Amino acid sequence: MIVTVTPNPSVDRTLTVRRLDHGAVMRATSSWSEPSGKGVNVSLALSGHGYASRAVLPIGGVEGARLETMLRAAGLDYVAVPIDGDIRSNVSVLEPDGTVTKVNEPGPELSDAELKALIDAVVTIGERAEWIVGCGSLPVGAPAGFYAELVGAARRTPARIAVDGSGPPLAAVLAAGPDLIKPNAHELAEAADRPVETLGDALAAAHDLRERGARSVLASLGADGAVLVDEDGAVHGEAYVPETRSTVGAGDALLAGFLAAGGKGPEALRSALGWSAAAVRQPGTVLRADDEDRTGDVTLHDRVDTRRRLRHS
Repeated sequence: MIVTVTPNPSVDRTLTVRRLDHGAVMRATSSWSEPSGKGVNVSLALSGHGYASRAVLPIGGVEGARLETMLRAAGLDYVAVPIDGDIRSNVSVLEPDGTVTKVNEPGPELSDAELKALIDAVVTIGERAEWIVGCGSLPVGAPAGFYAELVGAARRTPARIAVDGSGPPLAAVLAAGPDLIKPNAHELAEAADRPVETLGDALAAAHDLRERGARSVLASLGADGAVLVDEDGAVHGEAYVPETRSTVGAGDALLAGFLAAGGKGPEALRSALGWSAAAVRQPGTVLRADDEDRTGDVTLHDRVDTRRRLRHS
């Protein structure tokens, strides 16, 4: 079983428009709402494809009740940690060419007792888990060391520990020695305090983060695929995607696919890229159960072209 913890979950509403005009009044051509937050997305992708997963998340307020209704409808196994505040609601505006404009609320402020209850719930379930995965932004006022504390507490279980965070929480967790971190190119550059403009830069930054404590680094690079850097070396992979509808949630699908395939080695990277490729071919946030991974469209490179420039730079 894979246990995820989402400290700052949300209800995500997606609106599709023919074109986003700044300052104009527009009509949406369609809309829908989904349960979200990075850990929730990972658990939904896993459970939707037949992998056992349980999501741990704070729940409070009107939006929290709405989120629980959605999770039950999706059939997701979850543990709700009650909080006094109301969880957040995010809005994405999707254009026909796949461009997404996303507005995220900050979310509620959790008390020290609520944050502790969240970690305690994860550790209790973690006794039966293969992986414990901390994902996403932290609630307002939460200490940057929250994920480091989670890793330390989770070491009391037999589970391996992964973290998908950013900014100070990602930097702070490194010394705690997570088994896996999953930054994107921007987060990788920020954590390593160096530019990431080529594949060589990405590898160097990933090695830096391993030297600071992370055992493995799975870095998502957008259109340039992903790199896996661990004790066995480095592998770069990319997936052929003929049409991109939305990139929201692609990184969560990448992590879910990697963990579903064991969370280690080139074949797990192949699975990760296949799941991510499926995610960008659909609108919305969550990789749906009827979306097949396309590992046949994935190419792995044992010898990384370190001079290749990333397309985001």
